[in-house]
Amino acid sequence: MVYVYSAILAVYLVLFLLSVGESGNPFQKIAARIFRKQQERRKKMGRGSGDWRRMLYTRQLGDKLKTLQPQVAAEKQIREHYLSLYTLLLLVVFVGDLFCLAAWFGAHSAARLVDGGYLPRNACGEGDVEVGLKAEIPGVQEEIFDYLLKERRLTEEELEKSYAEAAELLPGAILGENASLEDVRKDLELISVIEGQPFQISWESSAYSLVNTDGTVHNEELAGSEVVTLTAKLRYEDWIRELQFPVRINSVIYTPEETLRAQLEELLRASGESSRSGEVMALPVQIGTEPVIWSEIIEDGSGYFLLLVMLAAGVLYWGRGRELDQKLEARKRELLLDYPEIVNKLALYMGAGMTIRNAFLKMGEDYKNRKEVKKKYVYEEILMTCHELQGGRSETEAYANFGKRCQVQSYMKLSALLSQNIRKGSNDLLRVLRQEADNAFTERKNLAKKLGEEAGTKLLLPMMMMLCVVMVIIMIPAYFSFTLN
Repeated sequence: MVYVYSAILAVYLVLFLLSVGESGNPFQKIAARIFRKQQERRKKMGRGSGDWRRMLYTRQLGDKLKTLQPQVAAEKQIREHYLSLYTLLLLVVFVGDLFCLAAWFGAHSAARLVDGGYLPRNACGEGDVEVGLKAEIPGVQEEIFDYLLKERRLTEEELEKSYAEAAELLPGAILGENASLEDVRKDLELISVIEGQPFQISWESSAYSLVNTDGTVHNEELAGSEVVTLTAKLRYEDWIRELQFPVRINSVIYTPEETLRAQLEELLRASGESSRSGEVMALPVQIGTEPVIWSEIIEDGSGYFLLLVMLAAGVLYWGRGRELDQKLEARKRELLLDYPEIVNKLALYMGAGMTIRNAFLKMGEDYKNRKEVKKKYVYEEILMTCHELQGGRSETEAYANFGKRCQVQSYMKLSALLSQNIRKGSNDLLRVLRQEADNAFTERKNLAKKLGEEAGTKLLLPMMMMLCVVMVIIMIPAYFSFTLN
């Protein structure tokens, strides 16, 4: 395949050399040359059997481009379209070919088989590697294997040499924060591997009460010093050697701060023991010649409580604002639902011979007389309109204010219709109101359908929660009965 990849690069090089006279970047130059050669070839060929299809496609393409940019000539847009298309294709193929070459070199550089019959192993510590092999017997059979090539095993001489190096490195590697193995007062670092060495190391201690296998030193109660022998087992496959390190564990040297704290702890312990039978415990008032001032650390959670209170206040503030928005939305929905009823009543009363003013007064009076009916926003607005009419406000202003207060498009339209009828006069108002009533009932049915769909969507989450609860109720007894059996 490398020859194919190289041939593609060679073609690009030839095309670039041939397109030196064109303008643009190298890929645009090649695209311009290809387009120009296609145009020249088509002119020389003339109208062939498939020429009408090409002409039809070009004409359709020109019409589409002209629709998008009518200010630019169709021929110019077609040329720019093909040039951009060819440039993109050339760029994609070129970059893809480079990636293919890189992948080929990467794959073949990692090949292990050399001279047709040798597999180099990884050095010790580099790990095993899996090699794909194909065994072929010409004319007979071929087989494919996934063979695990293990890393090179060290010889006995190399192991002994590495063992000697490890024996020199280990004493310094396990010191930790200690100065030497003759004066150990802090924890040791009993490592399990040494960088650059092939061994796995495990540890044993002659006195686990003083030094544990993880390097922890317990010398808090040690009065003097004591020698502990640490044994390191170095393992490489089946090869095992041991190294022993005598370690002198000395008592802890406390800092002045640590000493003072230990003395205070001892005074507290002694005071507590001496006053066990008393009703109160007397705290030590001095340590040596220094006075001791005691104060109680009180875990005061009131600050967190204040934070919760402020958070709750913020949530309530947001909730009230949200509640107001919800009420406004409910009011708007109620006004929309009541709109067909209002328009129908207006048409009914006016059909019976009432004026618009008397129709409003009649609706307001009926609403006041029905005390058991809950509050209705639209009738409250009608009552306010009645008060305005009875207070001397003109009908035009009263109806206009009615629509503005409702803040719903349907009522604004109705108020404008009534106001216009008062100003200009019209005998066609009753017909318009009846037509508006029919349209309002249609819109109400659509709104009721929409509200039903919203209610079904809101019920989806509770239904899912109930389903989960039912599944838990069923699964838990079944699980326990299965485990008991």
